[in-house]
Amino acid sequence: MTYGFAKTTQTTCTTTSEPAECDGAACRRREAGGRAGEPAVAGSRLCPGCRLHLIRDLRRLPRLYDECGQLLTGADRPRDRTSGGGTASGLPFNTTAAEARSGILGTLRSWGALVVQERRVGAPPDSPAGITDFLLRHSGWLVEHQAAGELSDEVARCVRRAGRVVDPAPRRRVTVGECVVPDCGGALTAAIRRGGAHPAIEVGCDTEPAHTWSGQEWLRLRHGRSAANRTEPAVRWLTARDIAALWGTAPGSVYRHASQARWRRRSVNGRTYYHEQDVRASLGARA
Repeated sequence: MTYGFAKTTQTTCTTTSEPAECDGAACRRREAGGRAGEPAVAGSRLCPGCRLHLIRDLRRLPRLYDECGQLLTGADRPRDRTSGGGTASGLPFNTTAAEARSGILGTLRSWGALVVQERRVGAPPDSPAGITDFLLRHSGWLVEHQAAGELSDEVARCVRRAGRVVDPAPRRRVTVGECVVPDCGGALTAAIRRGGAHPAIEVGCDTEPAHTWSGQEWLRLRHGRSAANRTEPAVRWLTARDIAALWGTAPGSVYRHASQARWRRRSVNGRTYYHEQDVRASLGARA
């Protein structure tokens, strides 16, 4: 995209024939891997999954922008390496984080300007959060635009690029069961993201990239499905590290709650596991 808030550009007409297949980023990746993409929803350029993925990626951009900003001095991550493989001596500024931030802001500004020009509306506040809110309000129009696939792809690339900056370390991955979305057929994997005061957990599907949840969102979804089906959820045992990551609390607080509330526990190979229902009874209000 080449639009900018400071200049006007001749834009093309948005009314073209509707594509038979989704033009979203996830479907493009599936097609590149030899798998068929999903059909686009009538009146839209995207399938439901790619539209959901686009909305979630847009909502992530302001936070990723801020997290990259915290790494600009290189204080919280290893400094950028030079092309020769060594550490950049005397250059604490994290150019990779700066480039990711620039990409996020540039992408948001370009698409914000497109909406302003073609919809004849006022410009949003010139900040990642302000432009993101603006784009989300116009998301229904954007997914019908002939460039919706380009928007989906650019936003997804911004998320991936910034994600590699704020979370460069490998993730510990654990399979947690079948995807909870009806008729999906994929498998869910929980990935523990390092960095920050506490690690974070993201649960994602290996078949449909749009099927992703934070650890706490997945806990709520799983609990709600069990209640709807009137079945008792399977007993799960969690380590103190898992609990700290899922509920965003310090490990020391986990041990304190476990002692005060007398959580059920068991020991396997010297590691202590706590009963999930007891954990939810004490910490569920935070989730």
